[in-house]
Amino acid sequence: MKVLSVFGTRPEAIKMCPLILELEANAEIESVVCLTGQHREMLKQVMDVFRIKAEYDLDIMRPKQDLYTLTSDVLINIEGVFEIERPDIVLVHGDTTTSFSAALAAFYQKIPVGHVEAGLRTHDKYSPFPEEMNRSCTSRIAEIHFAPTETNKKNLADEGVVKDVFVTGNTVIDSFKSTVKENYVYHDECLRGLKSAGKRTVLVTAHRRENWGRPLEQICTAIKELAEIYPDMEFIYPVHLNPAVRETVDGLLSGVERVLLLEPIDVEDMHNLMSRSYLVLTDSGGLQEEAPAFGVPVLVLRTETERPEAVEAGTVRVVGVATADIVAAVKELAENAGAYDDMAKAVNPYGDGKASERIVGHLLRWHSDRSKEKAQ
Repeated sequence: MKVLSVFGTRPEAIKMCPLILELEANAEIESVVCLTGQHREMLKQVMDVFRIKAEYDLDIMRPKQDLYTLTSDVLINIEGVFEIERPDIVLVHGDTTTSFSAALAAFYQKIPVGHVEAGLRTHDKYSPFPEEMNRSCTSRIAEIHFAPTETNKKNLADEGVVKDVFVTGNTVIDSFKSTVKENYVYHDECLRGLKSAGKRTVLVTAHRRENWGRPLEQICTAIKELAEIYPDMEFIYPVHLNPAVRETVDGLLSGVERVLLLEPIDVEDMHNLMSRSYLVLTDSGGLQEEAPAFGVPVLVLRTETERPEAVEAGTVRVVGVATADIVAAVKELAENAGAYDDMAKAVNPYGDGKASERIVGHLLRWHSDRSKEKAQ
């Protein structure tokens, strides 16, 4: 069975690499990897950590790239890869423009698509933008769906997608086997130089498109206020490379005491920093799944989440982007040990670290059934 995995961003890579290692370890599978290059430097870091090499790199990233050029570049450039490889199935992940465009290109060549991390929904096509529509459209194209949770499976069923939907857990939990180490030494020199004894480390990430501008300004203002209120808190913010993010963050937080602005850190540094943190403030989807595995509460800097399981489990709370709301939510956890423990000790709903193993098993059974149908 030939499986062609396509991805192009750092978050996709973190979640796809454990699955690719599982694919490569199976003698019944020929695994081929194609990168689109939607991210470049940030993607290479992850590939190096997992020691995975791609057979193809479309290298589509360009300055001031927009959704039009990104979508069309993936469509046009991946056509030749599909024609050369003719895989039995193309695997895409989640909600990126790479995933939707690759799925559409596979559909044009009548190649089956498998959707990893399927069924996440906010039910608002403009939030997050363009991710919500990317994943919804990918679900319409895919023939086999790997849903992290029962809630994701129900979302698909509500849309009429009921065939070949499998609940597997999330592959990001699998990745910790390769990245998290008890005596870990950070690669980033700034992290190695931290004097964190007696301080509560707060990990911050904020970069989503819908938070650009005024929302990100409010987030940064909240961080600045919190750093002034709590001298025992240290805020570590790896800042996304996008100029729209950097201009705001640097303008409001550069030079603020106990706020450390970093270049993007690699996946090993991120996972180990997260595991040692007191709290996570984020608008990222992945961190909502990752941090609870370490007993670290997550406050989501958005007005909604496509991961309601984490909210229901109590590991995550959606606090919005208003400065006052963010400050109040952190204050509650910082000053109320019971409220903090309720979040820290809640059970992570995203699985047991065996999602990749389950996906490979389902793929092999799917392929066997498909082969039998063709033979009849």
